[in-house]
Amino acid sequence: MAVSGNPNRMPSLAAVALSVACVLLANSASSAEEKTEAGAKAPATGLGRMEWNVEGVTREALVYIPPTAKTTPAPVVFAFHGHGGTMKNVASGKAYHRLWPEAIAVYMQGLNTLGRLTDPQGLKPGWQAFAGDQDDRDLKFFDAVLATLKKDYRVDEKRVYATGHSNGGGFTYLLWSERGDVFAAVAPSAAAALVAGVPNDLPEQLAQLAAKARKGMKELKPKPVLHIAGEKDTLVKFEWQKRTIDALRKLNGCDEGQPWGERCTIYPSKTGTPVVAYIHPGGHQAPEDAQALIVKFFRKQVKP
Repeated sequence: MAVSGNPNRMPSLAAVALSVACVLLANSASSAEEKTEAGAKAPATGLGRMEWNVEGVTREALVYIPPTAKTTPAPVVFAFHGHGGTMKNVASGKAYHRLWPEAIAVYMQGLNTLGRLTDPQGLKPGWQAFAGDQDDRDLKFFDAVLATLKKDYRVDEKRVYATGHSNGGGFTYLLWSERGDVFAAVAPSAAAALVAGVPNDLPEQLAQLAAKARKGMKELKPKPVLHIAGEKDTLVKFEWQKRTIDALRKLNGCDEGQPWGERCTIYPSKTGTPVVAYIHPGGHQAPEDAQALIVKFFRKQVKP
């Protein structure tokens, strides 16, 4: 993987056929529509479905556009589902656009992907695991979506964020590695970044894949991060996640921890890159209040 924000590793957006049709959801039926430069309909406001043609493959996302996005710089929150999940589940269950209605919220849909822990046949949707995996199809998709938002709306480039659960959390860490300069902060849940090395208790095949993912994590640059982990998580083991949090504290140059709400600890950093650890007593699923805490954290983080 590359150092965060390395322009030499960015796929060419010229190869990505942008623009596409957008069909508004029922709950946004009254929202206005307008023509894009390519002639396709895009949502002026509300929650709508958009499509992109990325190197011949149709990709889709649910996108919420606040009413002021054409005139006032808007934050952007990208939220990624876990393996086997959908954009609809994230948009309805996590509802970042309801918690932060002034922000553009993007719920991207993954494609069928090999699930290293749960889906060896690759029959369910998910995200690429490391740079170069599946020809960087999901990094290219992300680039296309962000380019469209910047073209059609007033994106506040100092307030772009990513969050994801499980496989989506892993992709959030990958975005930090490969597109780090884009983000003001990230918030992975039930995921592990191999900042501190590859765990020695992985099966051989998984360990080989983890070694590939590890390369870019060595070069993560400090960034504000909130990590959510369950003490009884048996899928992405809590030990792996704790090791991740400890490595991120070292990376970000953090001081001793302080309480930051129930079950949350914030580790301040003199460089303005705090780490927040939300350790809950449950398993792989995130607690009900996780999304509200993520929004609370994101609101406080602005890129210099």
